[in-house]
Amino acid sequence: MIEAQGLTKRYGHTLAVDQVSFQIHPGTVTGFLGPNGSGKSTTMRMMIGLDRPTAGSVTIDGKRYQDLRAPLHEVGALLEAKAVHPGRSARSHLRALATTHGIGRRRVDEVIELAGIGRVAKKRVGGFSLGMGQRLGIAAALLGDPKVLILDEPVNGLDPEGVQWVRTLVRRLAEEGRTVFISSHLMSEMSMTADQLLVIGKGRIITGGPVKDVIDASVRPVVVVRSPGIDQLLGTLPQQATIRRVDAETIEVEDVAAPQIGDAALHAGVALHELSPRSASLEQAFMTLTHDSVEYRAGETGRSEVAR
Repeated sequence: MIEAQGLTKRYGHTLAVDQVSFQIHPGTVTGFLGPNGSGKSTTMRMMIGLDRPTAGSVTIDGKRYQDLRAPLHEVGALLEAKAVHPGRSARSHLRALATTHGIGRRRVDEVIELAGIGRVAKKRVGGFSLGMGQRLGIAAALLGDPKVLILDEPVNGLDPEGVQWVRTLVRRLAEEGRTVFISSHLMSEMSMTADQLLVIGKGRIITGGPVKDVIDASVRPVVVVRSPGIDQLLGTLPQQATIRRVDAETIEVEDVAAPQIGDAALHAGVALHELSPRSASLEQAFMTLTHDSVEYRAGETGRSEVAR
């Protein structure tokens, strides 16, 4: 288990992580989400002792990372895949790591094959693509067969096959009872991979919990309605409906279920060309939760609310 209590990090006058507390339990994949500059990477660096907390603590199975006797056997981490000497081959890099913990060459060969880098294992890392570097980083994280995995953006640069491989891998590791903590900016992928979510913004935890609970608590489901008589239909919808106009014949409706809208259209004698309930997505929930935590925002255009 990973546990943080009042974890805080300052860089001069900048408060990067502010009183963060959480528990990450074994047997689950926990997704760590946050916009750029949210304190996500700093938190992960403090987990494995690369940054020292200004206050608070973070432990792995009750111990600080720097107090672990054999870290590779306890924690596998991928924070910066390119943190490898470019002149070394992939196999040489993994063998050097293995030597520090008395890990045999057979295990090195196993993780090379597991990560799908057998064909390039003898090539210098400096010539690797981003995706191949990610695979090498994951191989290094798995080298000691650890109980805890901490992976920062592991699918960055991977092709669709590689993304699916990472998803399958981390799900299997969690099913084996390991603790898996993973960050990603790919919301669709995280929604398929994670069991639990932890969302951070401006250095503070915004929310956490099962993926569905986080989505349901953040975004209301929407029903898309398209009709040539949309203006006539508007006056018949229940008062609690929140309505957004999409175009001359289409609206989006919140707080009213599709059957109620269908009944209203029937009573009004209005033909419906579309009545489509759309479940909220993790991307929508993330955008809602972190709206006030984004450092840089592109120009926004919005659709107007419909007055009835």
